[in-house]
Amino acid sequence: MKGEIIGTMTKEFTDEEKNGLYKAIHSRRDVRSHFSSRSIEEEILSKILNAGHHAPSVGFSQPWNFILIKDPQTKRKIKNSFELEKENSSRLIEEPKKSKYLSFKLEGILESPVNLCVTYDPSKFGPFVIGRSTIPEAGLYSVCCAIQNLWLAARTEGVGVGWVSILSNDVLKDVLDLPNHIVPVAYLCLGYVDQFEPKPDLETAGWLPRLGLKDVIYFEKWDDKKNLNWKNIQDIIKTNLDYA
Repeated sequence: MKGEIIGTMTKEFTDEEKNGLYKAIHSRRDVRSHFSSRSIEEEILSKILNAGHHAPSVGFSQPWNFILIKDPQTKRKIKNSFELEKENSSRLIEEPKKSKYLSFKLEGILESPVNLCVTYDPSKFGPFVIGRSTIPEAGLYSVCCAIQNLWLAARTEGVGVGWVSILSNDVLKDVLDLPNHIVPVAYLCLGYVDQFEPKPDLETAGWLPRLGLKDVIYFEKWDDKKNLNWKNIQDIIKTNLDYA
């Protein structure tokens, strides 16, 4: 399989392959529930991780590491951190949104067969990294690219991924024995799911709306939406509907 992939790297994508990529992008979901008890096959998990590892990175620094977790005691400690931080964050919200927020299912730590912590190591390959001297955050951005690669690969394999961001990084560092210089970027829940929802959960719940593409694009300068040099694409964006 690996040889087949390498052999097709220099070829153009077929329409079928293009459609598959866009399908993965538009049907990817942040999964918090509907995890099944089915284990993820090691070969599939390896392919998903390998997709993450082939993300672009600033200065080819590959600053990520992946910590695989299935120990129930470790999961429980992380779950306890989630519960505490969710309660703390709810104090920032007034009713009736506070009750709605607290009612949401926002993680699948215990239900998912695999938890995965993706970390950032700024020391990898030494203190100088091409492209990072003027934008130090580029290393973190690289890790986020790896997470997105991993997420899309998981979707093509029918594996759901949920990013649990309501956590204490201090707890993660303690529970996972992370060195002081290692930054936990994402705590993910992975597992096969009964279904992928047609829309993101928070969109379905009415928490926030889906913005149209036209609402997030400017031309040449901030807040310029009518630059005549870009009229053709402006017309296309106005008429094109977002994928379901």
